[in-house]
Amino acid sequence: MAVSGTAGREPALVVHLIYRLDFGGLETLLVDCINHMPPKRYRHAVVCLTGYTEFAQRIQRPDVALYALDKPPGLAPGIHLDLWRLLRRLRPAILHTYNFACAEYAFTAWAAGVPVRIHAEHGRDARDPQGLNRKHNLLRRALSPWIDRYVPVSHDLARWLTGVVGIAPRKTEMIMNGVDTDRFAPAPAAPDAARPFTIGTVGRLQNVKDQATLVAAFALLCQRMPERRAMLRLAIVGDGPLREALAAQVRAAGIEDRVWLAGARHDIPELMRDFSLFALPSIAEGTPVTVLEAMACALPVVASAVGGIPDLVQDSVQGRLVPPSDPAALTDALAAYVADPALARAHGAAARIRIEQHYSVAAMVNAYLGLYDRLRAITLTPEEMNRTCAE
Repeated sequence: MAVSGTAGREPALVVHLIYRLDFGGLETLLVDCINHMPPKRYRHAVVCLTGYTEFAQRIQRPDVALYALDKPPGLAPGIHLDLWRLLRRLRPAILHTYNFACAEYAFTAWAAGVPVRIHAEHGRDARDPQGLNRKHNLLRRALSPWIDRYVPVSHDLARWLTGVVGIAPRKTEMIMNGVDTDRFAPAPAAPDAARPFTIGTVGRLQNVKDQATLVAAFALLCQRMPERRAMLRLAIVGDGPLREALAAQVRAAGIEDRVWLAGARHDIPELMRDFSLFALPSIAEGTPVTVLEAMACALPVVASAVGGIPDLVQDSVQGRLVPPSDPAALTDALAAYVADPALARAHGAAARIRIEQHYSVAAMVNAYLGLYDRLRAITLTPEEMNRTCAE
């Protein structure tokens, strides 16, 4: 039973609270969910603790309100009051928060009278990749009474929430990330000799993504396979605080002619279709959207065996898994595909099949709709329930 609206009324409002709406995997998932949810089921508003960029233009629905609270660095307790006032004005049925930086505002939403509070965990911080920070985990447990449901996006995060943080299993519900398989689709086949072998990665240039290890591995690859150096390329798509450091690393390795630091881009599907392989050397992950997108484009994936990545990529089936922060192991995995393009094509085809069968955006959206409906049904008054059942 759908409980999103009542006869003669607007659909219920979901407020999504995110730290910053900018280019990134979590942000892509949020926008995809909003764009693919039926407008008659729920309305949406996005509240950013700090601010937002032109990435917000990817929201296709014209009725989605966007707010920035301009939170300064640090605790900034005044932001709680600002959010409380905003929630009192908007009167949402659901507050959906994302990752640790936003978790504490579930209490604010409860104080503002928001009936349902959902908190999603999409990954852990680079400073605490295993999620063992006692202070943070104590806060997570302390917030539990004001959070109706925790949503981990991988088996690894689900095990961590219940086994390490101490959240009751009944309060968790895993929802796997999904990708738009129409937008992210394989490129037309091209002869191997007609194109360079491009190793691509997409992500914010920050420590947790560890693009520095990929640059080091690519430099080793060029040294190891000098006869193929002319056809090797590395494309690093994204922006962030480590851009200059990565550029300096590329120059020091003498591979400027082989490496493209593309910056933030709007044409990710088109860029991915020019890749031969996708690499993600992260030191911590949830269920990375960029891996889903790359697999949907029929690319083999070489990635760190961390977080939810082993749930996505089966070693030697859709790609290769390597230890994090290990340039030599990453080089070995990359070299195997450079030496055997047929293997790259076979693993890429298997990746596309896996996405189609298990990680579609439709399945993800339906799971969130079901969660919203079930939690709202618990909070509806008898009068509201009668109106809903009469629809």
